[in-house]
Amino acid sequence: MKISGQAKLAAVVGNPIAQSLSPRIHAHWLEAYGIDGAYVPLLVRKEDFAVVLRGLRAAGFAGVNVTVPHKEAAFALAERHDRFSRESGAANLLLFHGGILEGRNADVTGLIASLTEALGADGLRGKSTVVLGSGGAARAAVLALSALGASEVRLVARNSARAEQIARTCSLPASSTVQGFSWSTWPQHSTDIALLLNATSAGMRGNAPLALSLDALPRDAAVCDIVYNPLETPLLQQARRRGHRVIDGLGMLMHQAVPAFEAFYGVRPVVSPSLRAELEEALRERA
Repeated sequence: MKISGQAKLAAVVGNPIAQSLSPRIHAHWLEAYGIDGAYVPLLVRKEDFAVVLRGLRAAGFAGVNVTVPHKEAAFALAERHDRFSRESGAANLLLFHGGILEGRNADVTGLIASLTEALGADGLRGKSTVVLGSGGAARAAVLALSALGASEVRLVARNSARAEQIARTCSLPASSTVQGFSWSTWPQHSTDIALLLNATSAGMRGNAPLALSLDALPRDAAVCDIVYNPLETPLLQQARRRGHRVIDGLGMLMHQAVPAFEAFYGVRPVVSPSLRAELEEALRERA
């Protein structure tokens, strides 16, 4: 698509950045909606992050998406936050509103939308769930599951102290509780849950697979992996063989881009089958 001197500009910043599918997502929507705009990937080192933001702001960019390793720095630099950014201590969307830098966490809303699409709006209400991990993605998952009405979120992690810290510091509705547990206790916490969600990087292309037995998992439990490359991780392959409903990480990725695109370009896009097909093809090309 051709762009003019009045094009609306946005970017995604991270390190590394070449693997990001965000440019494909936004380019798809810019074309679909005939918008005069551009969205560019920028490789940014930690020490350059604040300087780059000032430059993009001065150049007239509407804002940026933020990926690893800058989400916590983005939160720290923002002067205004949405609820999920404030509660997670991280921002993956920064908007330049005149003199105000606004931080949002669309990872949480993206996961909520993906799980709602797969399980229904009330699919987890009043039910117990397990989240694997103790990093920023795990904290986002806790917030998403509590927002969907899960009565209990059990954080199972190799670093149980960090999991317990998340449990202590997450602000949740009265109807939800969260507790942290060590990795060795996984079997005893898997027997009565409605959802297992992997919020670690295990199973990502280039990383070791997640070594986890699903033998005690109820057959009607769903299994979600926020990793999207590969699209079907070893965990999801194991779950599919056992007959579980599986939810890959591509849904979260697409849905977290919706509020960013709307904020950048003024149009709320639709997550369509054609977008998923394009991203699946891009992942196959990279395999």
